[in-house]
Amino acid sequence: MRLLRYRNGSDAALGVLVNDRVIPLSGLAADYPTMLSIVAGGSRALEAISAVELRGANSVPLSEVRLVAPLERPGKFLAIGMNYRQHVEEAKRLGIAAPANQFWFNKQTSCICGPYDTVDPGVSEALDYEAELCAVIGRPAKHVTAAAAQQHVFGYMVANDLSARDWQKHSPTFTVAKSFDSYGPIGPWIVTADEVPNPHALAIRCLVNGEVRQDSSTADMVYDLWQQIAYLSSAMTLEPGDLIATGTPSGVGVGMSPPRFLRAGDVIRCEIEGIGAIENRVVTPGTEQRR
Repeated sequence: MRLLRYRNGSDAALGVLVNDRVIPLSGLAADYPTMLSIVAGGSRALEAISAVELRGANSVPLSEVRLVAPLERPGKFLAIGMNYRQHVEEAKRLGIAAPANQFWFNKQTSCICGPYDTVDPGVSEALDYEAELCAVIGRPAKHVTAAAAQQHVFGYMVANDLSARDWQKHSPTFTVAKSFDSYGPIGPWIVTADEVPNPHALAIRCLVNGEVRQDSSTADMVYDLWQQIAYLSSAMTLEPGDLIATGTPSGVGVGMSPPRFLRAGDVIRCEIEGIGAIENRVVTPGTEQRR
């Protein structure tokens, strides 16, 4: 099942995608007014959506709607660094040692934007891309084992962990450099976990202006998603709607010689097998509001 949010006039509406048509979920608004409520509702919410899907009433072509971020403001947006083996080797060439443990930082949720929104570099002069598989937590998780972690995932999205490489040098934590407004495109929809039997065997790519920059598989992760959930939940409670960005492959702009950072007019496309693709255009700082 592919669950999405789309612009319907001035408001965001909920829908389910079936055969390139969007079926509105307005009839479920009394019980499930937001995507977060659907995520928290789990199997019961999905059963209700399945009934709407079967009816298929008032559907509209996907091409006629404007998709927005599939999830309203989540509680947490957590991301792991240097979690693809080839990316670790890439970092070593830059003089960055491999972390001894899982290396986590958070992106402030105000950075989230839609799958086709524009990206404003802001004051950074070293904007970089990072295609990532993003997991959406469904059931609360605390002290969860890796063997049980899969039961706590609601679904998956594509994410671009945009990064201000120059600002990463300002402090030992990455939070600010990863959290500029518009630095968190996600989407294009949430693919429910039942449609992704193995999230660790998916092709993942990033293209800039049609040029392939990252081309890998989620099989290259150092720590798989289940290990990530186990690690995080040993420290904090993961709650419905929390986002986990699972790392990026090699091929980032800062790893090239010379580095190739994003500039105004560049179009970044991040795609993951079985999930979908998001595409965002970089604008001149301050010249355009993201939609």
